[in-house]
Amino acid sequence: MLRTSPVRILGERDRAAVRALLDTDPVGNVFVASRLMTTGISSRFSGTEVWGHVEDGHLTALCYSGANLVPVNAGPAAIRSFADHARWRGRRCSSIVGPVDAVREFWEQVTPAWGPARVIRTSQPVLEIDAPSPVPADPEVRRVRPAELNTLVPACVAMFTEEVGVPPDSGDGGALYRARIEELVRTGRAFARIEGGRVAFKAEIGAVTPHACQVQGVWVHPDLRGQGYSASGMAAVVRYALAEIAPRVTLYVNDFNTPARAAYRRVGFRQIGEHMSVLF
Repeated sequence: MLRTSPVRILGERDRAAVRALLDTDPVGNVFVASRLMTTGISSRFSGTEVWGHVEDGHLTALCYSGANLVPVNAGPAAIRSFADHARWRGRRCSSIVGPVDAVREFWEQVTPAWGPARVIRTSQPVLEIDAPSPVPADPEVRRVRPAELNTLVPACVAMFTEEVGVPPDSGDGGALYRARIEELVRTGRAFARIEGGRVAFKAEIGAVTPHACQVQGVWVHPDLRGQGYSASGMAAVVRYALAEIAPRVTLYVNDFNTPARAAYRRVGFRQIGEHMSVLF
């Protein structure tokens, strides 16, 4: 006897149920919510899929499946179902990211089919701030201008390579990565302190919803590290974000990045969760 799978591919007709599920944790789900606001739910438009776990006719969990695979509100039963589906579909993502328990269990179940991973980050504290920082904001940090794209992109490539371990321009020569940075600049979500034609500090706001925004790509030029650029720069980004973008600012950081974690504490970020990432 054939069993009906509890996993189905979601579409626009599921928008209300998806939104309700994402809104149960608007900060933790900011990445997925932002992506679906931009691209829509149907893979026909976005090149991604959203898998839903359905119990008794109700959507109880979902899994965003694109370049990143992100489980949302997924307990053990949903993770088992998503892992079964993922093994059948084959790996298409470059990373698995999300709450530690969900990602760990998912990875354990798909490792025989998907492994090995290139890098596993087992603990990435999720941080949040919803008030201006007590640290004075760097007055030289501002939105990057479109004419400064060629100055910003090398810093973004350096940050990505340092963080992920491989350059973002190794596949298509960097065209897609550059286009993403250009979009962030065009929409006013790329911030930097530029001194003498080079980036001293930079950060971007990569995900935005009415509830929260997520900072990414925080980077200080290697020659300037340890001089306070990070804390004052982040204080400036937080000031911009709270005033003009969203009421809560979030990010996640590797647990072993002691200098960054110390800077974020000074800025006023507090830990609200923990992520795990599996990179391929």
